Amino acid sequence: MSVRIKLTLSYVGFLMIAGTLLLVAAWVFLMRGTPNTLVVPDLSDFRRVFDPHSFGPVVFVPAAVLVLGFLLVFGLVGGWILAGRVLAPLSRITDATRRAAKGSLSYRIELEGPKDEFRELADSFDAMLARLEVHVAEQQRFAANASHELRTPLAITQTLLDVARNDPNRDSGELDDRLRAVNARAIDLTEALLLLSRAGQRSNTGEHVDLSLIAEEATETLLPFAEKRGVTIETSGDIAPTVGSHALLLQMTTNLLHNGIVHNLPESGTVQVSTAIGPESVMLTVENTGDKLSSQLASTLTEPFQRGTERLRTDHAGVGLGLAIVKSIVQAHDGTLTLSPRAAGGLRVAVQLPAARRSP
Repeated sequence: MSVRIKLTLSYVGFLMIAGTLLLVAAWVFLMRGTPNTLVVPDLSDFRRVFDPHSFGPVVFVPAAVLVLGFLLVFGLVGGWILAGRVLAPLSRITDATRRAAKGSLSYRIELEGPKDEFRELADSFDAMLARLEVHVAEQQRFAANASHELRTPLAITQTLLDVARNDPNRDSGELDDRLRAVNARAIDLTEALLLLSRAGQRSNTGEHVDLSLIAEEATETLLPFAEKRGVTIETSGDIAPTVGSHALLLQMTTNLLHNGIVHNLPESGTVQVSTAIGPESVMLTVENTGDKLSSQLASTLTEPFQRGTERLRTDHAGVGLGLAIVKSIVQAHDGTLTLSPRAAGGLRVAVQLPAARRSP
């Protein structure tokens, strides 16, 4: 039984009960002071219903039967129409659900009218479809980029093997070194993809960590690499307690520092790392010197495999997933990530995370 039929029958049942109670009340009022006898109407009584000069207990019963019959027909027709009008938005939502199940995520209900329960449901469904459409587009773009990035080292390896097979006198040591380098890049890319998939999951560890200590740990790890490239790392800030995964937050900070070191000035560059605490959040900020960037370019650097042409260094280009991993880790910890170009050149990255509750 459909919902429309159920609503119609419910409306008719309520109408019939109300009509019956009304007629019983009228019958009781009409029979006051008369003998309590059961009136059994016949055909002549039904004819007398339409006689305006005849009215009494004998005529009341046939009239009540006719009224109830009218209420039954009126309730069925009116209830069916009213139920159809009330359930009309639900049919549009159902149609949108079927289209989404078939893969059409661009359709929107856009329900008009007062903001009732159906309007709120339709608006929520439209918002969900919009998020799903964006997510699917990102996944498709990511899959295409990942396939392209993984195909590159495999194609290089195939080319090197073909050249070595056609040239028996080629130095095997040089070929071995190049194959090792290409294989190492493929391994780095695969590990970065695995880390990106894990970073997208929400952290459930509930571990209390201090961003200032994590920044110091990441700085100590990358200090030799920074000195080799002539980059100075400056750390400052307050204790910044938060709750999350120590391993993921360390990976996030390491990626930010590594990104600031690699995409810096050719010499005498600096990377500034600072932490701060607010009433309800903690902040980790990483700033690096470098070439001037546009706001449009800075806003796209968190996309997977997105590299700014002005910031690409051929000696250590990476796999293009560093800031994408940072973004996933920040989202998994209910934080916000902000990238903005510095006026003097370089990039400023700010990570804001919920502060850990202080013990009383």
